[in-house]
Amino acid sequence: MPEDLSLIERKRRQARRRIVAAADELFAARGFDAVSVNDIAERAEVGRTTFFRHFGDKQEVVFAREQELLDLIAAERVEPAAAGLGTLLDAVRALEPVLLRLLDRMTADLAGYRRHLQLIEQHAELAARDAVKMQGVALRLRDLLTAQDCPDGTATLAAEIAMACYWTARRTAPDPADLVGATRRALRQVLEPGTAG
Repeated sequence: MPEDLSLIERKRRQARRRIVAAADELFAARGFDAVSVNDIAERAEVGRTTFFRHFGDKQEVVFAREQELLDLIAAERVEPAAAGLGTLLDAVRALEPVLLRLLDRMTADLAGYRRHLQLIEQHAELAARDAVKMQGVALRLRDLLTAQDCPDGTATLAAEIAMACYWTARRTAPDPADLVGATRRALRQVLEPGTAG
């Protein structure tokens, strides 16, 4: 029976990847507004029912990678300093390697990430959904800290600071290829006041 489940899960993941790849191709070729769910399902060689089993709407396909990141965060663990996570700076410092690993993963397909950002910048409804998704990332980062007995208020503020560093880097980095480096520099300004950005 476990082999059957493994096969089912493999097929489910393959279908999801095909849907995401088809949507990426179609959005790049025709533009987001000119692509329908039917177009995506047809290109991915799946039915509409299969599409909706994986995604609530075509906007959600744009954020498939963010969902993968949320799943990755769940597998992460912060390493508290010897003194623990009692101070805000300790908590931000503990999140730094986690956030940088996630961003490295997010930008691994640089061309795909550039297309993703371009889509978000061109569509207000996607930008709004992006903000909600990133708030979900902040909540998961907070949960990593509270799981290590970091006080909730400190954990919440540390996660928001880490995400503010990401947002700052995303808005100011001249190229998405520098997102990890720009985020690291923003974090350094928080963790080492007086550091030049």
